[in-house]
Amino acid sequence: MNALNSFSFAIIALAGGVLAVNGLVTVGVIVIFVEYSRQFTRPLNDLANQFNLVLSAIAGAERVFSVLEEKKEQADEQDAKVIDWEVQGNVQFQNVSFSYDTTPTIQDVTYHVNAGQTVALVGKTGAGKTTMMNLLTRFYELDEGEILLDGISISTLTRDSLRENMAVVLQDPFLFHETVLENVRYSVPEATREEVIEACKLANAHPFIRELSQGYDTLLEDGKGISQGQKQLLSIARAILRNPKLLLLDEATSSIDSVTEMHLQRALDTLMQGRTSFVIAHRLNTVKNADQLFIFDDGTIVEHGSHEELIDQRGVYYELHTAQQFD
Repeated sequence: MNALNSFSFAIIALAGGVLAVNGLVTVGVIVIFVEYSRQFTRPLNDLANQFNLVLSAIAGAERVFSVLEEKKEQADEQDAKVIDWEVQGNVQFQNVSFSYDTTPTIQDVTYHVNAGQTVALVGKTGAGKTTMMNLLTRFYELDEGEILLDGISISTLTRDSLRENMAVVLQDPFLFHETVLENVRYSVPEATREEVIEACKLANAHPFIRELSQGYDTLLEDGKGISQGQKQLLSIARAILRNPKLLLLDEATSSIDSVTEMHLQRALDTLMQGRTSFVIAHRLNTVKNADQLFIFDDGTIVEHGSHEELIDQRGVYYELHTAQQFD
């Protein structure tokens, strides 16, 4: 439309200039014709703008309907139990199998994690690591086998009471259009300001928050204005504030630089103390100190042990570790 406006203006100005030089029309007539041309193209411009609005509305409607059509989470069984004991954090996977469709994703996986241990799930993309966490949080239900928490099958527990004892730190944490204080407090809405600040100190987030224009009252516009590493620190502070017995870390340090990773690792070490922790990581240097490492391939555990034991075996983990050393 802008091109059409410019083209019509050029034609009228050129033709009008020639006619005016020859005394056939006055400058006023030329001005009138320019205005007429604008009046002629204005409805076309408005129509084009309305068409763009319609396309934007259709795209937005598709996203809204995709949410509305999302299947509701399966309701708890009528006899499901609420966790009313002090969770210790012993977790057992017994002959667990799961598939998204007809293709098996997890196949007959069995392992045991003692309370307070840190375990790392290692493997190539699509090996089934994140699926294992989704099964533990009951975002998906098992096809076969069972998962036990302190000796009790999690399928017999209410989802809410199970998840109240967990905290998840993802690769790309979501921050709301709210203040720093409210974003951290999201995990425990009734937490006091002092408790939020203490959690941020433990997460090493307090120093950068103090440097923000309004400190803890600084408005975060959908996470804009702070770095990816700072977002992760706020996510870790959320988890510390929640004080969970089970901690799930899914690629929490994968999208940051090495210097920021060092600060994050110190915060994660604080967070994992005394908690049963499951860590997914492609950077193997971040999980070397884990109590156990489980190496997944095509939904099965092909190796397990400590870092030193797996290096001595010179198997899949050794190859992955060696490849990263030379990257």
